Amino acid sequence: MFFDCTGLLAGLAASVITKWRANDKFSFGYVRAEVLAGFVNGLFLVFIAFFILSEAVERAIEPPEVKHERLFMVSFLGLLVNLIGIYAFQHAHAHSHGGSSHGHSHSNHNHSHDHSHSHSHSSGSSGQSQIIMKGVLLHIIADTLGSVGVIISSLLVQHFGWMRADPICSIFIAILIVISVMPLIKESVMILMQRQPVSLDDMLPQCYQKVMQLAGVYSIQEPHFWTLCSENYVGALKLEVSKAADPKYIVSHTHMIFASAGVRQLYVQLDFAAM
Repeated sequence: MFFDCTGLLAGLAASVITKWRANDKFSFGYVRAEVLAGFVNGLFLVFIAFFILSEAVERAIEPPEVKHERLFMVSFLGLLVNLIGIYAFQHAHAHSHGGSSHGHSHSNHNHSHDHSHSHSHSSGSSGQSQIIMKGVLLHIIADTLGSVGVIISSLLVQHFGWMRADPICSIFIAILIVISVMPLIKESVMILMQRQPVSLDDMLPQCYQKVMQLAGVYSIQEPHFWTLCSENYVGALKLEVSKAADPKYIVSHTHMIFASAGVRQLYVQLDFAAM
């Protein structure tokens, strides 16, 4: 229960930290705190599951005497609290779907060595706390499963005197927790490792194709796309263009092409070919 509360506190702290404004040191803001909280929550849940599993195996080998009357009462109260928690969570989540966005764009500036850079960004906070919420919800569900398991095992012990029901239910719960938490850990690890957003895997090649069809574009170099936080994608790429190319036309159309794929922040650098 201590680890449980610690994991929930990590989620709560992260949801506050994500609201902090960007500054000179943290120019992207603190939105990544949600990814870290999701990862920490996931690890906590795996640790809890491992702890339950090892204890359950020990108890299965040597079943202890279980005071099922008290156990049933406590687990039933625990289940009630968790069901209220799930209801409150869903209710709060439904009300928190408003989003705010802020954007600023920098005009093109041509450098003496024939370079033009442009970047624009607007970050939406609608999907910002998705990973935190997933972690917290998984915590509450894991708790609920625990209470359900204890109720079932205490009934089996009470009516059939089957002492091994308790550790078997615990093993089952531990396995369920691990299975449910794996997608959360995988998602947070992929974001922290700067993997290209999975939802853009099919769309990016099409975007590159469209950019290559723009008048004056010769090649696309060093494309990088990553997830800042839930559903907030950032990209950077360098375009080799002809000397006669219109930089404003190329940059604005490139932004439009990637914005339609869901990339909210894009950094475009133009290299003018020396020919």
